[in-house]
Amino acid sequence: MLITTDRLLLRRFRAADAPVLAEYRSDPDVARYQSWDAPFPLLRAETAVANFMASDPDKPGWFQYAIERIADKALIGDVAVHLHDNLQQAEIGFTLATAHQKQGYAAEAVRGVLDRLFRLQGLHKVAGECDARNLPSAALMRRLGFTQEGHLREQTFIKGEWTDDLIFGLLATEWLKDE
Repeated sequence: MLITTDRLLLRRFRAADAPVLAEYRSDPDVARYQSWDAPFPLLRAETAVANFMASDPDKPGWFQYAIERIADKALIGDVAVHLHDNLQQAEIGFTLATAHQKQGYAAEAVRGVLDRLFRLQGLHKVAGECDARNLPSAALMRRLGFTQEGHLREQTFIKGEWTDDLIFGLLATEWLKDE
C-alpha cells in the first residue's frame, strides 16, 4: 500500500503523526474549504489518526494516505480516497500544509494515488469535488486531467454559508490513454 514518487512516500498514518496533523489542520488557510474548523485539537487528531490506521485502501470506505517527504521524513499533508462499494469508483481529496504548497507536492502525491487506483486497483472513475472558490484545488484537478462535470450552485451549507461546489471526474481511459 506504500506509494513512492520522486520526492514523496504515501503511507499509512502512524500514531506519532497526530501532532503534525493537528498542526496543519489548525491553520485557518488550510481549513478554509474543508469540512473541519480550525483549530483542530490534538485529541481530535489522535482520534482521526486512529481511524485512518484502522481503514483499508482496498476495501470500500475512506482511506487516508499520509504524505511524507522522503528527504527529511516530514509529514506534509494527506490524500483521502473514498472507495465506493462497487470497487470501481472513488472520490479523492487532498490537504497540504501551507508551508509545502506551491512546490508541486500535491500534484505529485495525487498523481501517485491516481496511478495506484487506475493501474493496480483497476478503477473505472475517480471523482473530486471542491468549493468553487478553492481555485488552487480546481486548478490542480484540471492539471491532472480531470474534467469539470458540474457546478452545483449553493449546494453545501458549511461554516455558516451556502457554497457552490465544483464536480470533477477522471476516467481510467483518460488516465491510461498513452499506454
